[in-house]
Amino acid sequence: MVTVAVTLIALGCGLGWWTSVQAGPLPVDLWWDSVVSGDRVPALLTTSLVLDWLGAGVVGVYVIPLGAALALIVSGRRWSAAYLLVALVVSAVLVQVLKHVFGRARPDGLLVVVDEGSFPSGHAANAATLAVVAALLFAALWVRVVGAVAVVLMALSRTYLHAHWLSDTVGGVLIGSAVALLLAAPFWRPIARDRIVPDAGSPEPERQHSR
Repeated sequence: MVTVAVTLIALGCGLGWWTSVQAGPLPVDLWWDSVVSGDRVPALLTTSLVLDWLGAGVVGVYVIPLGAALALIVSGRRWSAAYLLVALVVSAVLVQVLKHVFGRARPDGLLVVVDEGSFPSGHAANAATLAVVAALLFAALWVRVVGAVAVVLMALSRTYLHAHWLSDTVGGVLIGSAVALLLAAPFWRPIARDRIVPDAGSPEPERQHSR
């Protein structure tokens, strides 16, 4: 797991370095930007704006993470809640550091208010962190499917709003996934203990006393 995480971080930073030394956007960025720059579809634009709202601001930074952590705590999974919050904080901090390191300019025609630095996408990184954390905490297939779909939609919405180049969103997914995997290592044992929750309706096993 750690090896995979380190590899993903290396790929993400390598992609960021590559974009920073280019005279302009990557060819794939220009191609995708031309695809999403056509006639605006109201439904897609609305969906992208909703995802922009969910991925940042009070909702994305406080409501969703703290709500999810509270739900885990109530269910008796305190270490899982700690893992979730630490992963999100570390991911967000790393994204901001990389934004300043690479200093990439955003696409023209922004449709939303954004901060400085285009690489990597904070929205995509946040979505990827949440998706990987959820996949590690819950074994259900539908959790992983929903998480993967959410990450793809978030990434595409950022390019649809001209907030990021396509490679920015790829970098965000790599960084966010890497952070979640890397932090899973030190949290893994307490998280595993979190999963062992005794059934409140079942009697405790009879203790055997030595004579």
